[in-house]
Amino acid sequence: MTVTRLAIPEVLLIEPTVFGDDRGFFFESFNQARFNEAVGRDISFVQDNHSRSGAGVLRGLHYQIRQPQGKLVRVVEGEVFDVAVDLRRSSPTFGKWVGEFLSAENKRQLWVPAGFAHGFVVTSDAAQFLYKTTDFYSPEHERAVAWNDPTLDIAWPLKTPPILSKKDAVATTLDGAELFD
Repeated sequence: MTVTRLAIPEVLLIEPTVFGDDRGFFFESFNQARFNEAVGRDISFVQDNHSRSGAGVLRGLHYQIRQPQGKLVRVVEGEVFDVAVDLRRSSPTFGKWVGEFLSAENKRQLWVPAGFAHGFVVTSDAAQFLYKTTDFYSPEHERAVAWNDPTLDIAWPLKTPPILSKKDAVATTLDGAELFD
């Protein structure tokens, strides 16, 4: 496993060691001890989520203001451009974002710690996306920052306008969002 700290150092790109031959491939997709070592502290996951989305679907930028979730995410079908935005006011990288392409082919994972908004856009015909989360889903605490907030200026790889949920279509800008200290 190779772990790379991104421009926001708490966000990690994790690339597994893949063993392949003419039969297919094998890789360890999660190992608690190695993950804790990479993050530098003990992390416990309490919930796994699985979504499937079509081409051009953009989900995000989501977070929970209470019961914040750290997320370990990966793609098992297709490809997405995955984004993490730092919403911690006291952070030197507050309001900054990082993005990476995750795909079934590259098998990369992204660790998005609590205190960040998270989102992705599907760049293939379809994508299946897996999330391991550090806290339970809490709809009353869920918030969203607008995917196209000009302050964030995220370079989404879009060829056409994205397909959004009603919630994401009316998400607030960073200036109006509830944030972490």
